[in-house]
Amino acid sequence: MPRLVASVEGVEIQHVQLQKDRTTLGRRPYNDIVFDNMLVSGEHCVFELQGIADVYITDVGSTNGTYINGQMIKSRRLLRDGDIIAIGNFKIQFLASSAPEKPSPEKPTMAMSLDTLGLPGTSGTMLASLKVLSGTSAGLEVPVVKVVMTIGQPDVAVVAISHRRDGYYVAHMSGNTTPTLNGKPITAQAIALAHNDVLNLAGTEMEFCLRAR
Repeated sequence: MPRLVASVEGVEIQHVQLQKDRTTLGRRPYNDIVFDNMLVSGEHCVFELQGIADVYITDVGSTNGTYINGQMIKSRRLLRDGDIIAIGNFKIQFLASSAPEKPSPEKPTMAMSLDTLGLPGTSGTMLASLKVLSGTSAGLEVPVVKVVMTIGQPDVAVVAISHRRDGYYVAHMSGNTTPTLNGKPITAQAIALAHNDVLNLAGTEMEFCLRAR
């Protein structure tokens, strides 16, 4: 199944499998893929799946344009395996087929304090996002919209952010460079995230932010 791999400053932030006949991308929350950034139009572009693996992309009148391999597209375009789509500060690689999924290792259950339970008013009921603090994309905010979201540079440093009933957690998944949380190493053991925590992934700093639904 064809998929999209989105990144910012070389850090992968989202993987999307194109399962629907029509997948929309834009800044507005009703899109299938949401990039909450002013360089992205409310309704920016659309991906259309035809047959088993043919995917076409169309810019739907965006303000700043949609680029494929450095060239702005003016009309509907068939995507080729490995094409790089640029939308604002986001880079999206198109892959014609899905990579086989690896089973996640079992993690031990940890005791938690009562004040971290997922009740109204706690982090388990709030929306999360990551704000880029370094590089040319500083200030860019990426919503955490999946139950488990992996971010990082493959083979360098990849972490998983998981949304559980009692809040959000981060764990080191792969890579030879140890990521940090507020200057302390992130291991395979999940660590609870708090508002304004700072992640460092091989030199790229991102702030974890929470806001009420």
